This record gives sequence, structure tokens and C-alpha cells, in this order.
Amino acid sequence: MLDQLFSQSKLAEAINYTLNHWDGLTLFLRDGRVEVDSNTVERSMRPIAMGRRNSLFSGSESGAESWAILASLVNTAKLHELDPQVYLADVLERIISGQTKSHQLRELLAWNWKARELSAREAA
Repeated sequence: MLDQLFSQSKLAEAINYTLNHWDGLTLFLRDGRVEVDSNTVERSMRPIAMGRRNSLFSGSESGAESWAILASLVNTAKLHELDPQVYLADVLERIISGQTKSHQLRELLAWNWKARELSAREAA
């Protein structure tokens, strides 16, 4: 079909694009773990994009930086299937109370915090 079309036509461009991306377009046929579409990923990214859009109204550069830090913490907690409010409340309490020292902050990263919480539950 491609040989019968003018090479500069929109249809020829679309066919060439498809052929150039054929491996990626058919990957889901070879690997059952791959989604047919990207809706799942797009839904997970939508709150981040909306947060980025909303942060345009942060008022100042330092406000935008604070917003970015908070958005990163909240979304990292969500990615690790944590309740962001519970996670942040515990982390802030540990920092404010001095229970976690500055050289131990790595323990409060979402993945380390989750592992510690799971092992504490298993021990109880």
C-alpha cells in the first residue's frame, strides 16, 4: 500500500510512523504484562500534572519550592500505597520530637518507612 502513495502524503506519513513504531505498538501481544493502552499510566499522572498547573499560583519562588516538595512527598507516599496524611503526620512527629535525628532521615523515606511499619505489624 505504501508504494502506491505519494511519499509526502499524510497517509504515507501515518503508515511510516506506524511501521517505525511497530515493535512498541505490538509489545502487548508478546508480553501479557503490558497494557494495551496507556490509560492507567495517564490516570496516575493526572494529579501530578494538575498539581503542577495549580502550583503556578503559589505566590512566590519559595512558595513554589515548598509546593514542589510537598507534592513530591504526597505522590511518593501514594506510589508506595501509603496514606499520605498518616505517613506525613508520623514523619513530621518523628522529626519534631527528635525521635529521628538528622543523620537518620533516610529511615523516613516512604519505602523505608513502609518496610519498618510492616515489620512492626508483623512483630505485634
